[in-house]
Amino acid sequence: MGLTDREFWTVVHGMGLGTLFLLAFAGGFAGLWSLKPALVTGAGVAERIRRLRVGVWTMTVVAWGTVITGTYIVYPWYRDKAPTSPRSLLLANPDTALWHGFGMEWKEHVAWISPMLATAVAVIVGRYGSRLVREQRMRKLALALFCGAFIAAAVAGLFGAFLNKAAPIR
Repeated sequence: MGLTDREFWTVVHGMGLGTLFLLAFAGGFAGLWSLKPALVTGAGVAERIRRLRVGVWTMTVVAWGTVITGTYIVYPWYRDKAPTSPRSLLLANPDTALWHGFGMEWKEHVAWISPMLATAVAVIVGRYGSRLVREQRMRKLALALFCGAFIAAAVAGLFGAFLNKAAPIR
């Protein structure tokens, strides 16, 4: 069994970068959540912040990589004008036309929110660092932005999996 070039890039985009994003989110969320004065010591804060900075910047880079590979490598194959392209196959069937109309709109536009929010979190963590332990409102803002990035990416990933199942890129 082998992969075509298109299938390879679809796997890199979704299963590779998408999975790394979700794993980095889990670590970053746990790191931000645990930055409470009652849970960390002075020595522990420095170690956690160092790890948190690496984690959120990794998540940010992976999020940008995911939307860039999706938009500029995988998406043009989906949009191909050929009658056998995934877009044409979805639109030809009234039962799957909504997948294109709503699912691809989400993937095309809303998915870009994820790396933007992840970047905002990385900047907050980089700027505030250990002060996030004391400044709980800023930590909660970072958590909310982080969750927004995750939700946008998770929904885009689900639509991507469903769309690829209904009309795979070959």
